[in-house]
Amino acid sequence: MSRLILVYAVLSYILFLGVTAWMAAFLLDFNAQRSSGDLLPWPQAAAIDIILISVFGLVHSIMARPGFKRTWTRIIPPAAERATYVLQSSVLLGLIFLLWQPIDFTVWHVQGAVSYGILAVFCVGMAIIGLATVLLDHFEFTGLRQAWDNLGQAPTRQPQFRTPFLYRIVRHPLQLGIVMVMFAVPHMTADGLLFAIVMLGYILIGLRFEERALLREFGPAYRAYQRRVPMLLPRLAAPTMAMTPGRYASTQDSSQSLSPDE
Repeated sequence: MSRLILVYAVLSYILFLGVTAWMAAFLLDFNAQRSSGDLLPWPQAAAIDIILISVFGLVHSIMARPGFKRTWTRIIPPAAERATYVLQSSVLLGLIFLLWQPIDFTVWHVQGAVSYGILAVFCVGMAIIGLATVLLDHFEFTGLRQAWDNLGQAPTRQPQFRTPFLYRIVRHPLQLGIVMVMFAVPHMTADGLLFAIVMLGYILIGLRFEERALLREFGPAYRAYQRRVPMLLPRLAAPTMAMTPGRYASTQDSSQSLSPDE
């Protein structure tokens, strides 16, 4: 069973990487990933797109709640819980990209040097997304660590406070990176802007629940961290040294992944 869980986690991770690359192509509309297909009347297209994001957000949020996880891990092995969370996020994001309905209206379209600057911001955002998961253990974030530890019968790792540098600038750098890549595109269509705005709303709502969960888990230490470090937008002043939870960047972070932010 332990080997099967590890294989399952590896396959989930491979899908996660593929959907992350697909997300970049979708946001940039590379090779008409987002704008191809038959055009529906814009109210119908917008309704379908909002429903797709809402289904993703609802499932993503429910599966991140501690009460659900306690029940869920009576059904599946605890070592497979995180990989399953990553798997459902990847599948539902893939369905968004696959079933997305374009709206043929250009909000902005920049070219030349300005477009290269916007693409640079996009690349920085993607780098922040990746680095944010690495700083607090990329393999734990994606469920591989739990499956590997289970194979070796290692004890469950307990959350602890650490100070990786992005987390001294904002409390949720993964979500900051996601926001950057959603909006930093040279050609923004109406449906692309709809995706960015609805996902931003979901992120902001989700972070409120996440902050409450982190306060319950880490208590006064996290309250002090909230006072020192902004949630999403960096301050212009130099960041202060602050403690941050040494586990996933946040329960919500696997969004993102889109992803993959548990």
